[in-house]
Amino acid sequence: MILASASPRRQELLEAAGFELSIEPADIDETRAPSESPLELVERLATQKAHASLANHGSLAKGETLLAADTIVWTGNDVLGKPRDPDDARRMLRELSGRTHHVSTGVCLLVGTDGAEPIEHSFTETSAVTFRELSDAEIDEYVRTGEPMDKAGAYGIQGGAGRFVERLDGDYDNVVGLPVTKILQALAQ
Repeated sequence: MILASASPRRQELLEAAGFELSIEPADIDETRAPSESPLELVERLATQKAHASLANHGSLAKGETLLAADTIVWTGNDVLGKPRDPDDARRMLRELSGRTHHVSTGVCLLVGTDGAEPIEHSFTETSAVTFRELSDAEIDEYVRTGEPMDKAGAYGIQGGAGRFVERLDGDYDNVVGLPVTKILQALAQ
């Protein structure tokens, strides 16, 4: 499988599911379009990453699979990407403190066929995560670890922020960065 992502978390999840990977990340403009909903944004980004990676890779052999994904954290219509700096990470964590937010991952799968165009299947998986109330000291301590800096919403549920989670409704792997079960179901079809 070709993984159009440099995310070590996505790589770990797919390798744990038994996939041998070729890592071919795609670089695209991730600017949100005006009036684009969080769900529209994340699915569009995954699809654009898949097609950008395919353009760099060339054609897919029959049965060869390319997977691209994008994960966002959002509340209402506010999308929280990766923090720009530690102050931005603190701001995001304060915003999530004591609230329920959503983590959505857009996935685009391209599968090579006998024809010129691969089969394309895209979807979005959303999980709801509730954080308990966080103190400023807890937020500062977590930000000092550096862990939040490369993660949407400034946290990793699989790391130190796991202790902030009061409730999770949905797929844990999705919150980590890839809904593996749903991907396996899509590939089986």
